Amino acid sequence: MLLDNKVALVVGVANTHSIAAGCVQAFARAGAQVAMTYVNEKAKPYVQPVADTAGATLLLPLDVETEGEMEAVFDEVRRQWGRLDILVHSIAYCPADDLHGRVTDCSRAGFARAMDVSVHSLIRMARLAEPLMARGGTILTMSYYGGEKVVDHYNIMGPVKAALEATMRSLAVELGPQHIRVNAISPGPLQTRAGSGIAHFDELIDNARLRAPEKSLVTIDDVGDVAVMLASDGARCVSGDTAYVDGGLHVRA
Repeated sequence: MLLDNKVALVVGVANTHSIAAGCVQAFARAGAQVAMTYVNEKAKPYVQPVADTAGATLLLPLDVETEGEMEAVFDEVRRQWGRLDILVHSIAYCPADDLHGRVTDCSRAGFARAMDVSVHSLIRMARLAEPLMARGGTILTMSYYGGEKVVDHYNIMGPVKAALEATMRSLAVELGPQHIRVNAISPGPLQTRAGSGIAHFDELIDNARLRAPEKSLVTIDDVGDVAVMLASDGARCVSGDTAYVDGGLHVRA
């Protein structure tokens, strides 16, 4: 029960197969009290089973592009518990035309929207989480190796994830004096709805399975277990870092 009596807010659960769902389940198993979000009413039926299985205390709507919804979520966490110990930011978005095209051809509007949803939302959440983490806490975000090296077909999301990791490091420095740790988790390719939006994703999956030293793909449970580790008191001196959960794939040339 590494997270016994801790309060966790997980943002970005899309369905039972999403990375954020793996975090919710792992946090619940580790003893945390969990709040989670769904993007809109259309998505809620796919997210509700995750909340039910994990025994989540709160299931709240949050579209980061809708004014006021993010503030409402943190206000509800404050009313329920008066504090927050763990925040997981697991959201990313890019319009399809920009995602599937060259970085060279990315539109201004598409780039701005991808950065707002995928990166600036982390800044906004950190700002709202800070006063709730008066006794310290952990903020985690989800990255990908494409933010470090150019990965075929990942396109504009590579620069976006690079910006996300740079933002994570800055937040770690700024929030460190308040004992708020900020880290990124970088999973290998996973069969998720978000991943399926990438062109030639099956090819990416097959290549990862072939090239990873462990010769296997990671699961959402693997990611969730690492999230528990990073959120636990045992990782109290780990901040500003990116934890790879990819079977060693990132060390291959």
